[in-house]
Amino acid sequence: MIVLSQATARILGGPGAADLAAVFVASTLSSIAGFAFSAICGALLFHMGGKPVHIVQVMIVCSIAIQLFSVMTLRNAIDWRYLGRFILGGAFGLPVGVYLLTHLASAQYMKFIGLFLIAYGSYMLLRPRVSTTYTNRTGDYAAGFLGGVTGGFAGFPGAFVTIWCGWKGWDKDRQRGVYQPFILIMQVLALGLITLVQSAHARGGGIDLPTLSYVPGALLGSWCGIGIFRRLTDRQFAFSVNLLLIASGLGLLA
Repeated sequence: MIVLSQATARILGGPGAADLAAVFVASTLSSIAGFAFSAICGALLFHMGGKPVHIVQVMIVCSIAIQLFSVMTLRNAIDWRYLGRFILGGAFGLPVGVYLLTHLASAQYMKFIGLFLIAYGSYMLLRPRVSTTYTNRTGDYAAGFLGGVTGGFAGFPGAFVTIWCGWKGWDKDRQRGVYQPFILIMQVLALGLITLVQSAHARGGGIDLPTLSYVPGALLGSWCGIGIFRRLTDRQFAFSVNLLLIASGLGLLA
């Protein structure tokens, strides 16, 4: 059974107003660019107590709901030809991430990823505009692999794939048509693999009602975020993505 925190559990067995507000805000912000819900929301959850494995499961459940809603909304933009490469790479990286989650302390790893995202997002905001793009097929698999590792370890598979899609010079719809379904598929696989690993070491498992009670707030925030996304130009979208990368990094360092 997924455990949120002692404070949350005391409130009628489910999330309180502050918890729901955090999920709503994280969902709205992440749905503007299509990623980073786990990093933003996790900045709160990792400080609420509980085992890291359980906290990652909570974030993944909410994020799966958000990504499923977003993918259905943007389904016409999905590019299956490129998506398959990222998923194949992610399938190899995911077991590595789950192993790290269940065997290693997360503090140093999370700080490293957080610093990287802050540095990259800041560089992209401040750099001169360039027209160079990258089409290397090996990079697709590598980005997917790294996304699988971070997805299994921290419930956050989207950063590296998002960065790589931006390097390809795609417009905002094509970018989200690849990394959005990638995030969804990786999180579904990660949740199943984490549950399998947990079941092998302890009796019980599964998703309880208090966890599912976060989902409506997450979906409402996603609906608001997608509405904002549709009004952005490609340049505004790129700006939003880089700001969210910085926010994600700060969330992981918090």
